[in-house]
Amino acid sequence: MTSVAEKLQRKAPRKPSTKQVRLRLVYLDFWSVVKLSFLGAVCLGIVQVVFAVLVWVLLGATGVFTQINETLSEILAQPFDVTAEISLVQVTLFAIIVAVLNVVVGTALGAIFALLYNLAARITGGLLVGFRNT
Repeated sequence: MTSVAEKLQRKAPRKPSTKQVRLRLVYLDFWSVVKLSFLGAVCLGIVQVVFAVLVWVLLGATGVFTQINETLSEILAQPFDVTAEISLVQVTLFAIIVAVLNVVVGTALGAIFALLYNLAARITGGLLVGFRNT
């Protein structure tokens, strides 16, 4: 006769075997890379516009523009207003234009990367990637 403790000992959980899989990345879908690079560039463009506006507001709130106005008024010997020359609207429009250009360039770079990777993968056999089941 076996005791309950012996039965439980036999049913103790065993260490699960870890399976390791090695795969080769031999092809990147061109349109998937272009879409992903476009979305990433749009996100970075939004961040860029918000950052430019926040910096302009922060400089205005901390009094940097007044210090620049005072310094330039002393140098030029006439009143000068930086915010009249560089307004929030101008800064925002410039940031939007640069963000749109960055979206175009980022998307084009993503497309070029996909083409170059696919060409290099044909020559070298691709990138070896290992996965493990834990």
